[in-house]
Amino acid sequence: MERWTALELASTIRHDGNGGVTDELATVEGTTRWIRRQSDLPAGHVPAGEITADEDLRSRIVGLRRAVRTLFARTVSPAPPSPADAHRLMTVDQALAGLNAAAGRELVAPQLDWPAEGAPTARLLSAENDPHVRLVAALARAAIDFLGGPQREQLRACTAPRCVRYFVKSHGRQEWCKPSCGNRARQARHYSRRSAASDGPAPS
Repeated sequence: MERWTALELASTIRHDGNGGVTDELATVEGTTRWIRRQSDLPAGHVPAGEITADEDLRSRIVGLRRAVRTLFARTVSPAPPSPADAHRLMTVDQALAGLNAAAGRELVAPQLDWPAEGAPTARLLSAENDPHVRLVAALARAAIDFLGGPQREQLRACTAPRCVRYFVKSHGRQEWCKPSCGNRARQARHYSRRSAASDGPAPS
């Protein structure tokens, strides 16, 4: 299944399985674990597996996530956004400014390598020495690529009870981010119909 780093970042806020919401970026340790799982970042450019977060980096990534989730909410409009943060999203102008500023903090140039034997490969050459700046810029560029690409048109907020995820719709009838959410939504609809039937008008 295709993965998008921007969606991975937005999904660090998720249902905890017990009726609440958990945040993978709530602590420096959790942020470090999440960074080291980001294998989709450009290999050799951002050494995600070697980065240890501090509070400043955690704060910058959380701020970027807030911008991304704001723009995701705009994308799915007029459908409702994720309920996890619908009440505390920044303005779209703030989100765009923050995202573009984060991406612009690193100057990069594409480089083509083509050995005598083998296929050509592309990489990014950076003028930035701080790996934290490079990481946040790479996350921002991934979000720009996602929101500027065709997958944006298929972005949805999962409507299953208690779910707070966004997902990319992969087929025409998909309504939820994963099968377990579909099962939960169907159970909720069934319960709602039974309750409505039991609360019907009393016989005259």
